[in-house]
Amino acid sequence: MEAILTDSVRNSLQQLMHRNAIFMCERLCAQFPSEKNLQLLASCYLQNNQAHCAYHILKGTHIAQCRYLFALACFKMDLLNEAEAALSPKESSAEVPNGAAGHFLLGLVYRHTDRKQSAINHFNQALSLDPLLWAAYEELCILGAAEEAALVFDDGASLFIQKQYLQRGMASHSSQATNEGHEISSNRTSVSDDVSPKTLKHSYGNNLREISGNCYGTASHQFPHGGPTSLPFYHTPSPMATQAQLSGVAPPPLCRNAQPNGSNMRTYGADISQRVTMNSAVAGPRRKFVDEGKLRKVSERLFSDSGQRRSMRLAGESLNANSNTSVVSGNGTSHSSKYFGGSKSNSVVSRSLTIRKSHPSSSEIAYEGNHHEVYDESRLNFTSSTSSPCGDNRILEPEGATRVADGASVILGLLRLLGEGFRLSCLSRCQDALNIYMKLPQKHYNTGWVLSQVGKAYFEMVDYLEADRAFSCARIASPYSLDGMDIYSTVLYHLKEDMKLSYLAQELISTDRLAPQSWFALGNCYSLQKDHETALKNFQRSVQLNSRFAYAHTLCGHEYVALEDFENGVKSYQSALRIDSRHYNAWYGLGMVYLRQEKFEFSEHHFRMAFQINPLSSVIMSYLGTALHALRRNDEALEMMERAVLADKKNPLPRYQKANILLSMDNLDGALAVLEELKEYAPCESSVYALMGNIYKRRNMFNNAMLNFGLALDLKPSATDVALIKAAIEKLHVPDEIDDGDSSD
Repeated sequence: MEAILTDSVRNSLQQLMHRNAIFMCERLCAQFPSEKNLQLLASCYLQNNQAHCAYHILKGTHIAQCRYLFALACFKMDLLNEAEAALSPKESSAEVPNGAAGHFLLGLVYRHTDRKQSAINHFNQALSLDPLLWAAYEELCILGAAEEAALVFDDGASLFIQKQYLQRGMASHSSQATNEGHEISSNRTSVSDDVSPKTLKHSYGNNLREISGNCYGTASHQFPHGGPTSLPFYHTPSPMATQAQLSGVAPPPLCRNAQPNGSNMRTYGADISQRVTMNSAVAGPRRKFVDEGKLRKVSERLFSDSGQRRSMRLAGESLNANSNTSVVSGNGTSHSSKYFGGSKSNSVVSRSLTIRKSHPSSSEIAYEGNHHEVYDESRLNFTSSTSSPCGDNRILEPEGATRVADGASVILGLLRLLGEGFRLSCLSRCQDALNIYMKLPQKHYNTGWVLSQVGKAYFEMVDYLEADRAFSCARIASPYSLDGMDIYSTVLYHLKEDMKLSYLAQELISTDRLAPQSWFALGNCYSLQKDHETALKNFQRSVQLNSRFAYAHTLCGHEYVALEDFENGVKSYQSALRIDSRHYNAWYGLGMVYLRQEKFEFSEHHFRMAFQINPLSSVIMSYLGTALHALRRNDEALEMMERAVLADKKNPLPRYQKANILLSMDNLDGALAVLEELKEYAPCESSVYALMGNIYKRRNMFNNAMLNFGLALDLKPSATDVALIKAAIEKLHVPDEIDDGDSSD
């Protein structure tokens, strides 16, 4: 009865029938009360978004999986102290429950309680236990503490993935094994679960195929002769195990059983002190343990569905590949293939021991030892060729394990590109990130996530037109996804595209009314219409839906400042920084508040904090220079303005501020030269002509001053600027000394 109910619950969860799963699991727990069944019931509630139910069910449980689910429920309920207590080992020798996922969750708890270094340690530990835990690497990038992707998703990670996959396959098929394989399985050498991938890599000279061929299974698993035809690998008798049975001497271990908690978080254990050697004299001739005809039938049955060899399929696909793709967005704009295809070269690689490149654009990557890989940018396929340590060119393992090795290489090659692009983007090296994303194959570049990351990179570079195009393509590729739509709405806000922004907000609201991005976009829409009170309400609604949405807190601060409520504005910016201390927009917002309040020391500090996080932003440099100028540190201010001009020559703000600084230093010729240059970049900016009028007035060139004041008025400045310009015209022939004296009175 217990097995039937358990199977029913699991089947309901698989079919996403959560109500039925909860009902049947309650029957299961009533009939057979145990922590294991309570764990299943809590899983049902968590998948049904009822974290509070899981919290009360699991409170007081002790088994590891129950503690993990209890911590997850606490995290969803924002009970971070209880979540930490559930995940933290009670003893120094104990482990965090649920392995990599447990370390990741504990890292999130530490991050949201402002313990950055502890969070980094647990995210690194999570990656060491599961190299495919992308979310952990993403968090490290956000914290600015991620290593280069090539160092994280390396060959050691590939070996680890292969070993885990093969062992999981052995476990899933061991129940179907027959007595045919008893003699072979008895000669297997066991491999410990916590062997380091990098240890394996160093032990075998970085020979991926030899390692994967030696790490197929454990001594407790039988050779799956009776397995299904879809089994992706099979095993051959170990020559060392064969010799051991003949001689009665135990073979040397393949690798040492190391603990994964060494000083280096991603070594997956300590290094092996000695390289394991494969002595041909020890191995000796292979002895037959089963009939060769029977083995031949087994191998034919295991791989009867394999079809063509992978190299033949690659050749056929590359002949039919078409890399010219264009998309027309909703506004009729035709987007270039830059957004729908990162690479243009195809490569046909012969699957043999000697690798040939049919295209010069395919780059060959040579690793240490005698292992070579060819990276095909159009499909991100890695075709491998490996020679044995003895020098004879022969494949050391079956075709099934070869496919596992190839698959791991392809996945990690893809993660290296995605991870490095995301890491560079988080470090504000946006152009470098774009260059990395352009190396992605077309099928991956044209996904919503990548296109959104491209749009974010252009947004950080203040290239709003390109950002708009990238986000438009992302909407076409994934119209159901709301990731990145907060940034997209801000892009449209800066472009003053009120119609497109209104349409986007309505689309997002109709897609998911409970998504914070939907109300965020609606807030930007009202802010563009200068309805700051309604915009503030929408941003606050976004914060209610996701209290950890740092950008929504920041825009609440912007709206408070627009309403002259500086106190609440400062509180909103501080809330954003408590969530994400690297959110430079909040540092910038605080600097602007203190600048307007003439608290120049505080302003300079907060602008400098924003500058340290994003050292390539021309806008941040400009305002930092303005704060330095207010502190009468004119030399530092001029230097910062020069850097801002070099960072973005299209931005008129640093040139205008530079002219103001030179004017305050009585360098009238220098200020006038800067403004004449600025007119080419901002010909319709009234403030430029007004400042030029003031300079000509100080040089007693009244005709030129009047001309520039008139041009400034023709450009329809704000009401405040109109009043200042008219006052300057009225006092055109009044000496500056008398004008300054009247102003002081």
